[in-house]
Amino acid sequence: MAVNAELLEILVCPLCKAPVTPIDDDEGLKCGQCHRVYPIRDDIPVMLVDEARIEE
Repeated sequence: MAVNAELLEILVCPLCKAPVTPIDDDEGLKCGQCHRVYPIRDDIPVMLVDEARIEE
């Protein structure tokens, strides 16, 4: 199950405040500005900077 579309409209990166988008496999939300990927666990986005990984 994917993250609710209404929730995706309001979620932003907690570090740089840029919008986040789901990555292909629905296992995370990626920030387009700082390239952090926030994990999704049990259909809940974990929007903590310490939990994110950086992807190029």
